Amino acid sequence: MNPNSPIKILFALATIASAAPAQESLVLTLGGAARLAADKSAGPEQARLRTQQAEARVRQQKAAFLPNVSGDISEGERTFNSASFGINFADPVTGKTLFDPNGVVLGPVRTYDIRGTIRQNIYDPSAFARLKAARASSSAYGDEASAQSQQAAGMAAAVYVRVLRADALFAARLADSTLGEELLAIARDQLNAGVGIALDVTRAQSQLASTRAQIISARNERNRARLDLHRALGLALTAQFTLADSLPGLPTNGALPTEQDAIARAMKSRADLRSADAQIESAQRQIESIKSERLPALSAFADQGPTSKSTQHLISTYDWGIRLSVPMFDGFRREGRIEEQQAAVQELGVRKRDLTEQAAIDVSGALLDLVSAREQLAATEEHLRLAEQELAQARDRFRSGVAGNADVVTASLSLNAARTQIVDSRAAFQSARVALARAQGTVTELP
Repeated sequence: MNPNSPIKILFALATIASAAPAQESLVLTLGGAARLAADKSAGPEQARLRTQQAEARVRQQKAAFLPNVSGDISEGERTFNSASFGINFADPVTGKTLFDPNGVVLGPVRTYDIRGTIRQNIYDPSAFARLKAARASSSAYGDEASAQSQQAAGMAAAVYVRVLRADALFAARLADSTLGEELLAIARDQLNAGVGIALDVTRAQSQLASTRAQIISARNERNRARLDLHRALGLALTAQFTLADSLPGLPTNGALPTEQDAIARAMKSRADLRSADAQIESAQRQIESIKSERLPALSAFADQGPTSKSTQHLISTYDWGIRLSVPMFDGFRREGRIEEQQAAVQELGVRKRDLTEQAAIDVSGALLDLVSAREQLAATEEHLRLAEQELAQARDRFRSGVAGNADVVTASLSLNAARTQIVDSRAAFQSARVALARAQGTVTELP
């Protein structure tokens, strides 16, 4: 191939950008890309922050079991209306009232008060129930974060396969260009030797121009797929990565699980199913919390501190006791809240049933796609072998001058299609493999 040919220049331009920063590139496998997306992308990170918020709410509920200590310092003045006391202050000797029965203003009285207060719940069943509900909610958020991680991992793995497909298509088009330049050279040599015709040269040039357009399109598709992988992995646009895998190098002959085993693993491993169970438990705990508000609660309180009309004559006073609170009637507000939570439990039960059915469908569909993709891959491999054989035979006839290059061009077009089909078949198999892992909730376990 001519070192100054347009195809060679296109290949050099396509590889310079990735070759320069190779020393700083992050090396990624299929499973590595899935795990990186599960850890670094925005969705799982936001879900983990929501889990932290739920854990903080658990700590807030624990505060109900610890003492509540406060301190107050106050200074102020107050006036009184003697008639508001409701007491007739009368002189026991003369019988005259001490104050005008219509009331007089007394004061102002200046007071200073320094007081410390402590309150402690002794027995509060509703507080225990609220703590259990908060813990169940925190567990649900944790499972939701795991589900978000698996979803992000599945998306990244699918994009990773798309990048491998784009790389393989680009390599296939470069191989087509090499063949096209070889056929063009043969046609020119035969024309110069007087044993060929100009039509053969024109056909070869037309085929090479078509291949050049396909290379440009494949290069753009590869670059766009890499941009999408940046996004799926949560990497900055300036970050560099290298794919450790190639589409032909990924396994295609592993043993497939039975449908029953695959569905059973999905029921056990899928984080969204665990999250649905945890959400149902959290809603049930909320019902228990509301019901427990009807029970009596026992608490202790105490406060002590000096008080007086001036700071020179402060006298310490105290107040302590045990309080039993018995809820009586709240206008059926609790009953309404219970009905609301019971409806939420039923809704979550419907969602869990739908997720379970969807998981089984996802697993069965992925297995069907895997089996079909494996059979299609075997057929396209046979097609590729025959297309290569057809091209070799047509090229030998063209070299020997027995026939023109029409048969060679036709065979090269067939080989071009076969190379595209083999790439698509391999990509379809790997996509189905990722889909099965995603349906089972095991994307991050891919190698």
